[in-house]
Amino acid sequence: MQIVMATGIRYALVVSLVVSLAAACGSAAAQDFPPDSTRGKAVYERHCLACHGRGGWGDGPDAAALKVPPANFHRFKSFLKSDEELLRTIEHGIVFSPMHSWQGQLTETERQDVLAYIRLLVQQGQ
Repeated sequence: MQIVMATGIRYALVVSLVVSLAAACGSAAAQDFPPDSTRGKAVYERHCLACHGRGGWGDGPDAAALKVPPANFHRFKSFLKSDEELLRTIEHGIVFSPMHSWQGQLTETERQDVLAYIRLLVQQGQ
C-alpha cells in the first residue's frame, strides 16, 4: 500500500513538474527582456528605411514611387499611437497601402526591437 501511494505521489510530482515546464517554455516565446533599440536599428535599416527614411520622416528612397505615402513617425497622429497599435501595424500591415504584413518575416523580438528604435528616433527628432 505504501509503495503504491509513494508511486502515486511521485507521479503527481512529475506531472506537476512537466506542466510547470511546459508553461515556462510557452511563455519563453514571448520576449522576456526589454526591447533593444540597437538591434531594432539594424532591423529598421534592413526592412523599413527604404520607405520610412533614415529619420522616420516617411521620406525614404522608395517613398516617392508609392501611391500611399509611408508613415511619418514624427507626425502627431503617429506619435499618439500606442505600442500595441504600432506592433499590430508592423505585424499585420495596412490594407490598401504598401505597408505589408511582417508576420512570419520578423520575429516578435525583432518587431518589439524595431518599435523601440522608432520611438527613439521620434524622441531624438532626427
